[in-house]
Formats: sequence, structure tokens, C-alpha cells
Amino acid sequence: MGDSRGRASASAAGKVWLVGAGPGDAELLTLKALRAINTADIIFYDYLVSADIRALFPSHIPAYYVGKAKNQHSIPQEELNQLLVTQARAGLNVCRLKGGDPFVFGRGGEELLALRSAGVVAEVIPGITSASGCSTYADIPLTHRGLSQGCTFVTGHAEKRLDVNWNALAQLNHTLVFYMGLTRADEIASQLLAGGLADDTPVAIIENGCRSDQRDIISNLRDFPAEVIRAQVKSPALIIVGEVVRMKEKLQAQVQLHGADAQYLLA
Repeated sequence: MGDSRGRASASAAGKVWLVGAGPGDAELLTLKALRAINTADIIFYDYLVSADIRALFPSHIPAYYVGKAKNQHSIPQEELNQLLVTQARAGLNVCRLKGGDPFVFGRGGEELLALRSAGVVAEVIPGITSASGCSTYADIPLTHRGLSQGCTFVTGHAEKRLDVNWNALAQLNHTLVFYMGLTRADEIASQLLAGGLADDTPVAIIENGCRSDQRDIISNLRDFPAEVIRAQVKSPALIIVGEVVRMKEKLQAQVQLHGADAQYLLA
């Protein structure tokens, strides 16, 4: 990485911030996250950190991509953990920037454990998780009285089949949000149908959520795997299953009735 110490003291150990960058819109960064970005000596950022957020990186602070796109890992997780430890021990204050929230399918726990096990001072700065940000920008409340009694987050990332109690999920009366689930669309649909969910249960697929090119595709549990293919949906994308998806049409109808001032607008 060269001599990237910047303002770091050569005699003192540095600190690592595990920072949630939120789902994409730079204006959804927290003040604390922005402070960590601006005061770090070096930044390591993930695949899901948007271009708008990267544009906020100070030009004098070196920034390195360490992301994990599907089948394209820039660095193994164990090596990344050691890299963070090494940089902090060299006296650098490190901003480890992650999409969404570090503790929601972000491997934040793994990195924090590695850092603290090595005696490195580390702090987690939470971010808006994709389920919350993307659903809001799509006009889909995750919970709504009379429609959903809760919300369950599920990862679609697994080497083989998903280790999920599908029958329990289907009976929860919860909104179900699947992260990284595009390649598991057939499995998600078939298992939830087998668990008892109706085939007309509404499904939303949100591509590039909280970004200027966000795309919302509405379907149902029976048809959405085919819709993913037909619409050529690309990652990052979120899958929302549940009756709350019907709220989008109702809320959009109010926009048509009362004008754009009633709508969430991306700046």
C-alpha cells in the first residue's frame, strides 16, 4: 500500500471504524459515518458503496476497493481482516466502509472479532440497512397495521441450499426481505409456496435501491422468478415478499391525486 500514513502518528496504534454507508444515496450517510470518512488515514470500501458516496472521499486520503461481487472477491475475508489489523498497528486510522449496515449481512461481526482479538481498537458505526432504505424509496412500508406484524430479513447467499425453516417463514405473517436473493429466486418461490403462502402473494424486486437508477418491479410469488429473468434484473437487488407490497400502488395513487409533493424524490 506504500507510505499512506497521512496524519497518523508513527508511534501510536491506529483505530478502525467499521462504517455503514447506507444503501446508496449519499444523503443517507450519517454524520458520524461522514466524519469517519473525512478523518481516516486510509479507506477500504466494498462493492455496494455507491459512486455518489465514493465521490465524497477526500482526494488526499488513499482509498482501496476490497469488495465482493458475485464470484469476484478482490481479497479473501481472512486476508482482509489481517490487512485491517496491520494498517492499524502501523499507526493508521482506518475507515472500513460497507454498504448498508455492517451488522446486517455485512460481515461486520467477523471483522470486529478479528480486530478486537488482535488488540486493535475498533468501533462500529451503523448505517441504514438496505431493507429499510430501499423499501422506503419504493413506497413500501415494511410493516403496516393489518398487513404485517413484523419483518424478517433473510440472506439469499449460500454455497448450496438456503438453511431456512421455510414453513415457519410462510406462517409468520411477516414481511420477508431477501438480501442477495436473485440467484435463489426459484428456490425462494417454490419453498414459500410449499410452506403455504398463496401464489398471488405480492413480491417487489428493487434493483439499485436508493440510487438514481432505482427500478421497482412488482410481481407475485408464482411469477417473480420468471420476471427476474424477463426484466434482466441485475445485482444489487432486494426481494420483498408480503402484503405490504400492495401499499405501493395505493401510495402512488395519492401522488397522482395530489401531485409530486406527496412523493419521495431522489435529489
